[in-house]
Amino acid sequence: MHIEFSGAAREVTGSCHLLRVGSGSTQRTVLLDCGLFQGRRSESRARNTTLPVPVAEIDAIILSHAHIDHAGRLPYLVAQGYQGSIWATPATRDLCAIMLADSAHIQEKDAEYLAKHRNEFIEPLYRVEDATRTVENMIGMPYKKWFEVTDGVRAMFTEAGHILGSASVVVELREGDEVRRVVFSGDIGRSGLPIIRDPEPPQVGADVIICESTYGNRDHESVDGARAQLARVVRDTAARGGRVLIPAFAVGRTQELVYDLHALRRGGQIPDIPIFIDSPLATDATAVFAMHPEAYDHNEELVRRAPNLFDFPMVKFTRDVSESKRLNTMHGPMIVIAASGMVESGRILHHLRYGASDPRNTILVVGFMAEHTLGRRIVERRPVLRIFGEEVPLAATVEVLLGYSAHADRGELHRWLQSVRAHGREEGRARPTVYLVHGEAEAQDAFAVRLRADDFHVEIPSSGTTVAIAR
Repeated sequence: MHIEFSGAAREVTGSCHLLRVGSGSTQRTVLLDCGLFQGRRSESRARNTTLPVPVAEIDAIILSHAHIDHAGRLPYLVAQGYQGSIWATPATRDLCAIMLADSAHIQEKDAEYLAKHRNEFIEPLYRVEDATRTVENMIGMPYKKWFEVTDGVRAMFTEAGHILGSASVVVELREGDEVRRVVFSGDIGRSGLPIIRDPEPPQVGADVIICESTYGNRDHESVDGARAQLARVVRDTAARGGRVLIPAFAVGRTQELVYDLHALRRGGQIPDIPIFIDSPLATDATAVFAMHPEAYDHNEELVRRAPNLFDFPMVKFTRDVSESKRLNTMHGPMIVIAASGMVESGRILHHLRYGASDPRNTILVVGFMAEHTLGRRIVERRPVLRIFGEEVPLAATVEVLLGYSAHADRGELHRWLQSVRAHGREEGRARPTVYLVHGEAEAQDAFAVRLRADDFHVEIPSSGTTVAIAR
């Protein structure tokens, strides 16, 4: 029984890990996630078209959640001939239906643009029909229920608290009388995030834990503190007559922001200014959120009291391109929330080209920005941003609210791992090996030091590393 680390190894994109059990004709191969690599166009395309294993050898796929860096290569596998099952929670399946179609649409449009304007033809990784077939292969499974993945492999989902439908995955591999248990964290969220339930570590032990480490070297502001800072940013920017421009992932972050703005307005903590959700994908994702109230945290007051969390008088959803362009001709304070989250594509680029040079405005960063992205350059407050080939001076205020991160910080990750280890002690799995993934090197190295000081056995694999699953 082996694990091969393929993506999100010493980086935060392209999540993909292979589990193998058996040998020869009886060998089974299961993928945990198969996400897109994101970053420089030429480099990421080469990596996205290089599969970790021939499609014919993949017996099943288990998907932790719908974010594109975890699910975005699944249609490419399908386009290459994969016809097997993809296991996910029901909400993840519904989110993938819109997110993968959106990803395919963007690739098709990019290909058209390059062919028209640069006489350069690049075949999309996949097309909308491939995304549709991918979702047709998905099987929705509830939390806390074992299911048979393939011969010798069963799995169970637990609440990860990252986005709607996100899961940590417990996988049991069986070969003869030998049973090994792998726990894959997926992306772990934070306690107290709006809307969704708090993370729930698996109530079982593990021989091996594959754990994300995105924020393994830092602590977040409190969730309550982030809401207060959001209110301050909105008030200050409105007083200057400016706009708050928020690059946000269409799924998860956008809904959390709308939820908090709803709560702040009900509490009289922000002025009554328009809030534009300028993203067709976010509009569709919000509809999916409304379909899954069973995944909400019903301990939250607004969840209990508001008949519609995401539809209140200040909020306007803009779907058409003409509506989006019209925003840049409007005057007065407003909030614009638009994708993409790392400012690499989407409508937020148009708003930044128009608004980044205006000192009345605020660019509000509410999540992690990977290296080599425009979002990272904004966080670094580069004096000039390059947008659509133009140099745009950065005169707007830049605010960074890490309290809105959907990823656990180092303390929360540590406590999650301690919980899994504590359950393992009752089963004779007292010291599981922890493999840190989904993190940049600096964060992983710092987190490994912290965990080793607490007697964890920690390894940091590189892409292509293969390890045996031992007790």
